[in-house]
Amino acid sequence: MDNLMNLQQIIDQLNLNVLTDPRDFALIQPDGGYSSDLLSCVMAGAKSNYLWITLQAHLNIVAVAALLDVAAIIITENAQPDFATISKANEQGIILLLTPKPTYEINGKLWEMDIRNQG
Repeated sequence: MDNLMNLQQIIDQLNLNVLTDPRDFALIQPDGGYSSDLLSCVMAGAKSNYLWITLQAHLNIVAVAALLDVAAIIITENAQPDFATISKANEQGIILLLTPKPTYEINGKLWEMDIRNQG
């Protein structure tokens, strides 16, 4: 099933806060999503151009996201990354998004929005 949602629509529908530098999010169309807080699991299971949903907010998430070339990281439960993490994300071109909602709820909403893993 083709996912027609772009990142701007996802940001708007989930009321996500953009923590990193603005860009044309309408040009980014995620291929699916992966949810985990264990970096080793993310490295094994997430794919390029996926949304990564996590409550982790430390500097290492940027390195993992850059390695995998994820579409964006959605940080849940208002876990606020520090300035160094946001700065490194901007430097690496990683999009950080924030929500107060729990991971489980975001996963369910993304599923309802037909954000399903492609391939």
